[in-house]
Amino acid sequence: MVVEVSGLSKIFRDFWNRSKAKAVDDIAFQVRQGEVFGILGPNGSGKSTTIKMLLGLLYPTSGTISVFGKNPRDTKVKHRLGYLPEESYLYNYLTAAETLDFYGALFDLPAAERKRRAEQLLDMVGLAHAKRRPIGEFSKGMARRIGLAQAMINDPDLLILDEPTSGLDPIGCKEIKDLVSLLRDRGKTVIVCSHLLSDVEDICDRVIILYGGKIRAEGTLNDLLTVSGSNTITTPALAPKEMEKMLAALRSLLKDEEFKVEHPKRTLEEFFLDVVERARSENIETAGVLSGGKIAEYLEGGGDAEKGKILDELAAPEKREEKAPPPPDEEERKKTEKAEQALKKLTKKKETPPEEEKPTPAEVDKAELEKANRKLEKLMEKK
Repeated sequence: MVVEVSGLSKIFRDFWNRSKAKAVDDIAFQVRQGEVFGILGPNGSGKSTTIKMLLGLLYPTSGTISVFGKNPRDTKVKHRLGYLPEESYLYNYLTAAETLDFYGALFDLPAAERKRRAEQLLDMVGLAHAKRRPIGEFSKGMARRIGLAQAMINDPDLLILDEPTSGLDPIGCKEIKDLVSLLRDRGKTVIVCSHLLSDVEDICDRVIILYGGKIRAEGTLNDLLTVSGSNTITTPALAPKEMEKMLAALRSLLKDEEFKVEHPKRTLEEFFLDVVERARSENIETAGVLSGGKIAEYLEGGGDAEKGKILDELAAPEKREEKAPPPPDEEERKKTEKAEQALKKLTKKKETPPEEEKPTPAEVDKAELEKANRKLEKLMEKK
């Protein structure tokens, strides 16, 4: 089991230790490896509180939590987690690329690996063209995409998504569903917390439904949603005569019971995505989010081999082979020459004129005496 919860409760209290709200009330569930598990419920039902206790961000009032067989506050456990919070709290002054590099550094990823993963993730979430823009300039949907990318930077074994499609357009919602499906195929575990039932229905294997802090329903979607009292029959398009024959047979079989015949319908999401795909095929320009529709390569598989390769490189003795620098191009050569000339001008010593020899005191006295004699001679001549 990846997650095991038993008798979990959380009571929020005021300054006087009086009970204000019982957010979670004695719940128990398990999450298996390789499944997508949904936590559903209306606002205020205890979904986000449960998620925060699974992450070790809140202490439970009572009960036990085990994540990968350990306490969720263990730092080794946190290295295997990825978390997208309900609100994306990011540094507005960092660019998209700097944000992913920062979170990658928290997991001790080498600089080259951080750069590689950041480029792949930005391409995956459709923001490669905006990687040098500050997060503060992003719309809510764009910031949400960066939040998803940071949750995946460490290739987590357990990914926890709290309201993952909040603020996203239908294209972004589909990309998240595709990503979750891929992670499940790789044996990863995903917990999705949402009140948007259509999104959960498409991707979850099992769900629990909370209300008032308690689990009101639990099971697989197939067991919970199957209506055993009626049947649906889907046939190819029939000619009018064949349709009449089939309806007559149904009337005679069902007698007075009502039945309904209608054409199957696509969902609005399917129709929307089809319209957007046709527009893209016509190469229509847009200033909005672009998506390559490609999952980051390191998320597609071979993560363990890649990690082993990185560790081998770090453990290997450093080779001090000096490689000759590549020859600079013409433009770089000119820039280098200009910089060297400017540096020479700044560092060139100014030539100082030779110092004049100072007269001796005797020579000074003699010069002053001669000057006084000349003045006396001029005065005598005037008389």
